[in-house]
Amino acid sequence: MQATLTLRPGLLDRQALRALHRGGVALVIDPAAWPAVQASAAVVQAAAAGDAPVYGVNTGFGKLASTRIQASDLAALQRNLIRSHSVGVGAPLPAPVLRLMLALKAASLARGASGVRPLVIETLLAVANAGLVPWVPSQGSVGASGDLAPLAHMTLALLGEGEFLRPDGSRQPAAQALQQAGIAPLRLAAKEGLALINGTQVSTALALHALLEFEPVLASALVVGALTVDAARGSDGPFDPRIHALRGQPGQIAVAACYRELLAGSAIRASHRQGDDRVQDPYCLRCQPQVVGACLDQLRHAARVLVCEANAVTDNPLVLDDGRMLSGGNFHAEPVALAADGMALAIAEVGAIAERRIAMLIDASVSRLPPFLTADAGLNSGFMIAHVTAAALASENKSLAHPASVDSLPTSANQEDHVSMATFAARRLGAMIDNTRHILAIEWLAAAQGIDFLRPLASSPVLERAHALLRAACPAMPTDRYLAPDIAHAAALLQGGALADLLQDCPGLPALWQDSA
Repeated sequence: MQATLTLRPGLLDRQALRALHRGGVALVIDPAAWPAVQASAAVVQAAAAGDAPVYGVNTGFGKLASTRIQASDLAALQRNLIRSHSVGVGAPLPAPVLRLMLALKAASLARGASGVRPLVIETLLAVANAGLVPWVPSQGSVGASGDLAPLAHMTLALLGEGEFLRPDGSRQPAAQALQQAGIAPLRLAAKEGLALINGTQVSTALALHALLEFEPVLASALVVGALTVDAARGSDGPFDPRIHALRGQPGQIAVAACYRELLAGSAIRASHRQGDDRVQDPYCLRCQPQVVGACLDQLRHAARVLVCEANAVTDNPLVLDDGRMLSGGNFHAEPVALAADGMALAIAEVGAIAERRIAMLIDASVSRLPPFLTADAGLNSGFMIAHVTAAALASENKSLAHPASVDSLPTSANQEDHVSMATFAARRLGAMIDNTRHILAIEWLAAAQGIDFLRPLASSPVLERAHALLRAACPAMPTDRYLAPDIAHAAALLQGGALADLLQDCPGLPALWQDSA
């Protein structure tokens, strides 16, 4: 039986967002929200019947806001708005993003400040609960007057004029899909088209999707990084809590605590406490708490911003508690753009320091392991070119990490003269996460190979489980072999959360979503 999730407008927390992203729940709106929805709809209906010009109700849009629309044309005005704004291009948005988008739009409208009828919200929920996925192209929004083009494609499907995606990826006419699901196509009243396409729900859903997708990758980076410390016979001294307390950065403190737990009980480390003439490890080993901890803090900040934005009312104009309608700019997605840019930097840095750890492991002069992690270097190249792949991915992430929010191209004949670029800022995170995941997959293979050279000594219990998890899919590489499948296997394990799951019993596991609810 399908579980029910009650959307409490303005009170969505990380657990609700995670459930919306995962899917498989039936959505209902908290009954307490309906009176405010009905009251705001009455305000809009009264404005539509009145003589005073009200933006988006009886006027044109953007630069055409001074153009008055006749009462007989108000329904056509909203319908034409959706048709004219459905101009997106590119690959469709993935299903988890669309699930979030539908739910976030419904929850925002249910705050009772948008002036839509309950029918609009009920149609959004009906589509979500039927498992219908609108066909929404991923490109075409600058994140300024809301995510206009992608939200217009979503709304066009609600009207029965757009398309839905079948499970096999093919496109189905919306009228047909709605009929099969027993859902009547939505007919828009005054302001409702504008309320549906104004807002930051697409960029917010994309950024939340990235945050949820990166969570197991970040946890995996801690495990793989610790395994590399042991493979290189590095010191656990840099993880001493007294060092990190003196700086006081919360992410750094949490990551150092996690490394201490991951390395606890390692026979490899114990065997080298005496007689090792190295004074200090390379930065890629000893500065992991400082680097990954700073990334954790950046992601925690992004989580707080995105949870706030998921609960926000971001269309225009808005119906206030006193019954007045005011125009503003809540649709401008700058908070999401800056949060996504911060996430991009964090994702890139997690991959960048992992690439440096791979480079260290294959350099015999630093790691004191066989060159390129192969016993017969020269005849075998070992991990030489696997590292090149990691370097290529890290370099690609550097380009993708360039802040999107610093760019702004004025649109709508300079009416919308500063835009956030939030939608691209959030959308590019998916490619960056995939790159970082593959860098970590290569490091995991390299670190496991390094551990194999140190046998019969064992690493810590948790890290031995990480080693065994990999070896169950990817055996050791005593001589060169076709390595691309191993990288793919390791990356799939990372994506599925198998490595991150090893940290569930680790009390020092840093919580990405801390203080974000």
